[in-house]
Amino acid sequence: MSKYIVTGVAGFIASRVAEFLLAGGHSVVGLDNMNDAYDVRMKEHRLQSLLSQPGFDFIRLDIANRQVLSAENRLHGENFSAVINLAARAGVRKSLEDPWLYMDTNLTGTLNLLELCRQEGIPKFILASTSSIYGADAPYPTAEDAGSDLPLQPYAASKKAAEVLCHSYHYLFDIDVTVVRYFTVYGPAGRPDMSLFRFTKWITEGKPVTLFGDGQQTRGFTYIDDIARGTIAALKPVGYQIINLGGHENIRIMDLIRMLENLIGREAQIQKKPAHPADMLCSWANVEKAKRLLSWEPKVNMQQGLTNLVEWYNTERAWASTINTGL
Repeated sequence: MSKYIVTGVAGFIASRVAEFLLAGGHSVVGLDNMNDAYDVRMKEHRLQSLLSQPGFDFIRLDIANRQVLSAENRLHGENFSAVINLAARAGVRKSLEDPWLYMDTNLTGTLNLLELCRQEGIPKFILASTSSIYGADAPYPTAEDAGSDLPLQPYAASKKAAEVLCHSYHYLFDIDVTVVRYFTVYGPAGRPDMSLFRFTKWITEGKPVTLFGDGQQTRGFTYIDDIARGTIAALKPVGYQIINLGGHENIRIMDLIRMLENLIGREAQIQKKPAHPADMLCSWANVEKAKRLLSWEPKVNMQQGLTNLVEWYNTERAWASTINTGL
């Protein structure tokens, strides 16, 4: 069995990836600085479930700090098979408020981890990137060869820079790199600043549902377990490849709210606000490359995924209802 470094391990995607790796008999060293980008109680909830599992070791560490490269921590002298870099400052709107922070984590943090791979001879690097990188004029469904040189927000720009940096380390030091571009991930214990957690909480608790724009914008939502499976499949040696991981259903936000109303059994009190200039009107993945190279495709449809989310929220409602959604 193999040993992996998983960064951002208390995060939504990384915690699920770590769970799948541990269930497969692998060992995981998880890194996270437990920042307050969103309500830290959600991160603590995910981390607690990992700490009780054999084979898991947690280090509280900020990847943007060169301490990652210090010989004093437990990242050195181990036979790691890969670094799975899922730590990030995410969110297109928030990146307008403090773009420096996004560059620190998403670019400098990636640099530090690539240097760790070079120094320790770790052969494989996975970088989590984003569908936001495709910009305003992407064809739909969007394939990996669509233009990504004109990102619309600092968040997407920081991810594009990290992708390019990864290529340079692949070229110079023969590190095998897979960049996985995620498309709107959702599911139980998801980020509370994302629409699906917000909508579920607001409708369940009878609170006003803030909707930016007219609700006609569309997203190709991807269930968390599908994303975790795809990320682990991306450990396959590929040289240097950029691969979309996205949902197979494209849905309007207003239709999504209607589905949640039916599952929750309560009508949404919608309050519309102007569309945010950082938001994209559409996001929809072409995943033919993932099918071809990784034998991966999404399996969980929206109806089942939303059902799982609502059931999780109801089970954890005593504390989840108090989580700050950022609005």
